[in-house]
Amino acid sequence: MAPRHGAALPAERAATPAATPAATPAAPAGERQARRESRRAEILAAAAGLFAERGFHGVSIDDLGAAVGLSGPAIYRHFPGKEAVLSEMLVGISQRLLAEGSRRVIAAPDAAAALDALLRWHIDFALTAPELISVQDRELANVPEPARRQVRRLQRLYVEEWVTAASELFPGTPQSRLRTAVHAMFGLLNSTPHSAVELPPAATAQLLHAMARAALFAAAGDAGR
Repeated sequence: MAPRHGAALPAERAATPAATPAATPAAPAGERQARRESRRAEILAAAAGLFAERGFHGVSIDDLGAAVGLSGPAIYRHFPGKEAVLSEMLVGISQRLLAEGSRRVIAAPDAAAALDALLRWHIDFALTAPELISVQDRELANVPEPARRQVRRLQRLYVEEWVTAASELFPGTPQSRLRTAVHAMFGLLNSTPHSAVELPPAATAQLLHAMARAALFAAAGDAGR
C-alpha cells in the first residue's frame, strides 16, 4: 500500500534527530586551575591546624577530608597521600620564609635595617601562623627524604640571610658565633607564640623584637656595643 500523501516513512522518522538538552559549557581552563589551587590551599591550611593539634600520625585522610567538607578518598584528587600534604606544607613554609626574608634584605638600605626587617618578618610569621611553626619544628622527620633535603637546604639559606646581615653589622664577630646565636634566637621566636597568652599581639611582637635583638647583640660582644 502506498503511503498517504504527506505521511513520513519510518526511515524518515528515524532520521529526524530528537531534541537534546544543551550541554553545560565547560569552565575555562584558568578558572578550573584556580579552583584546584584554592582547594589545595584549603586542604593545606586545614592540615596545618590538625597536624599542630594532634600530630602527623594522629590525623587520618578521612580527618583531612572532613575538615574541608570532602570525603577522605576525595583528598587523593589533590594529593597522592598524607605525606605529600606534609611535604608541600613544609617546603612551602621554608620557601616563603626565605623568599620574603631575601626580599626584605634586598630592600633594606644597610645591614642594621636588614637585620631589623628580618626580625620583624620572622616575628610576624611566628605570631600569625604558629601552627605552621609547630608543624615545621615537630614533623620534618615524617617527610620523605627528597623533600626533607629540600627543606633543610632552604632553611640553611634562610639562616645565612641572617648571618650575612649580622656579619656586616658586626664584622669582628666570627660567623660561627653569629650562626649559633641565630639558631638560638629562632628557638625563642618560634616557641613563644604557643605560650604567649597574656599580652596582646602587638605587645608580644614588641617584646620579642627587643629580646631577639638583644640576643644577637650579645653574641657580637664588644663589637655590638
